[in-house]
Amino acid sequence: MNRKILIVDDDREIANLIDIYLKNEGYATDKAHDGEEAIERLAQEPFDLIVLDVMMPKMDGLEACRRIRAEREIPILMVSAKAEDMDKILGLMTGADDYLIKPFNPLELLARVKSLLRRSYLFGQSAAAAASPAPAEGILTVGPLRINKLTHSVEAAGNPIHLTSTEFGILYLLANNPGRVFSAEEIFQQVWGEKYFESNNTVMVHISKLRDKLEQELGDKLIATVWGVGYKIDA
Repeated sequence: MNRKILIVDDDREIANLIDIYLKNEGYATDKAHDGEEAIERLAQEPFDLIVLDVMMPKMDGLEACRRIRAEREIPILMVSAKAEDMDKILGLMTGADDYLIKPFNPLELLARVKSLLRRSYLFGQSAAAAASPAPAEGILTVGPLRINKLTHSVEAAGNPIHLTSTEFGILYLLANNPGRVFSAEEIFQQVWGEKYFESNNTVMVHISKLRDKLEQELGDKLIATVWGVGYKIDA
């Protein structure tokens, strides 16, 4: 089954261009032109990924992202003409998995989409497909935390912790290498599968969100910072 992507942008010309790029790569697509319409589409059918503009009428992309995140872990690629670091941080803190600045190269857009889908859905399984039971070797245990790689699920004492695909990737990387310190560059290269650039604060923002979710459930941030070096989960 082809991955299905929802394109949300009030600029119909840009939405149509993104639509062409994605269809040329074999993806199925649908379009919405404001946040309210996007949420309505999501309620009607499943999607594997959302390309979400920030500045839109009725409901902007930030508010739409917050509402989507309250119910779903679907990957979100946020796109915006706002290029300041704080704009990117705000987008990521709102719940986006990645942030792409307009105008963008079509090849970069496609690379980000493929990276998000690769991290999110294993073994060709689509978002609409039912998950299969995972074998025991696909499960990590860290204290009360149970991390299932094959279903991308995390539980603490039987209670689910809802993580985005990016947050899950970071958690699994650290938990699978207890005691090892990973720099932000190493985390980015292994989880995102892309080259890391200096001043890239994407990892920091996602780790902050991940820690908040873990602390809310465990009472412990779990991920330790080794100042000047990186991050780890103790054995």
